[in-house]
Amino acid sequence: MKPLAQYPTLVAAALALLSFGGTALAQETKDTPPEAEKKEAPSKTKKAQPTQEELEAKFIATLTNATMAGRWCLIQEGALTPEKEDKYDIKGVTKTVNGSWLIRARIQYGRFDMVLPVPVKVEWAGDTPVIIVDEMGIPGGNKYSARVVVYDDSYAGTWSGGPVKGLMNGMITRTEESEEDEEKKKALAPTDKAEEEADK
Repeated sequence: MKPLAQYPTLVAAALALLSFGGTALAQETKDTPPEAEKKEAPSKTKKAQPTQEELEAKFIATLTNATMAGRWCLIQEGALTPEKEDKYDIKGVTKTVNGSWLIRARIQYGRFDMVLPVPVKVEWAGDTPVIIVDEMGIPGGNKYSARVVVYDDSYAGTWSGGPVKGLMNGMITRTEESEEDEEKKKALAPTDKAEEEADK
């Protein structure tokens, strides 16, 4: 039997084959990611956060020609009394130059029935408005304070007036302005001629 060294061609071919096979195996191992890496990473696309202007516009739209209808109860001696129905008619809401707000609400109290601008503050819990009323006087009644959260066409809060306090909650619905309301707006709106006279 001839020594292995006497078969240089066969030896070279065998070494080349082994070298190629080892390189290919190493390349395949390198290019094949672990099972965990094969899984696609979950999407981390964040939902765009609304701007403050967008939040305020939504708040205004929610309380334009709106009715807040729900229930309220008293807190007496650490317990809640039976609930009673409650309703508030809101004509609209506007933000003033100093950052406070005016809610044009229909106030019904005894013989008193009128739409009045109610001054309130609005604070924000993230994207959720919280209406704040501090010591607001009612003609012939007590001074009232309240904290009311408005979210997704619903509201909930707490209120107090004089010696009593309670809770409130309900839903918000909206109605389109009637033709009669639109005619009243047009009648109350200043005409171009009146504006010209005022400028003089």
